Amino acid sequence: MGGALTRYRVIAWIVGVALVVLVLIGMPLKYAFDEPIVVAVVGTAHGWLYMLYLAATFDLGRRVHWPLKRMLLVMLAGTVPFVSFVAERRVTRDLAVERPRTPEPAAL
Repeated sequence: MGGALTRYRVIAWIVGVALVVLVLIGMPLKYAFDEPIVVAVVGTAHGWLYMLYLAATFDLGRRVHWPLKRMLLVMLAGTVPFVSFVAERRVTRDLAVERPRTPEPAAL
């Protein structure tokens, strides 16, 4: 589960940053200054990265036996600016509570 959680956390942050850049920088540039390049590049990248986010969320949800409703809500978090950050933090915290890490044995 550790690898699945790490993959989910990384892609959640990447998708979240891409969406924030798209909405806060790309959209104003496109509609206020007629410069669509940021929307074209970041929008396309966000779309492809969101597919990876869906796959990572599905993989994590399957491994930790989430109900379908929770999995879908976490998947939708990548579509609203800043919500992927909140969802990532909540998922990480909840999984840490459910499955605490075992301490590593001390080296001799």
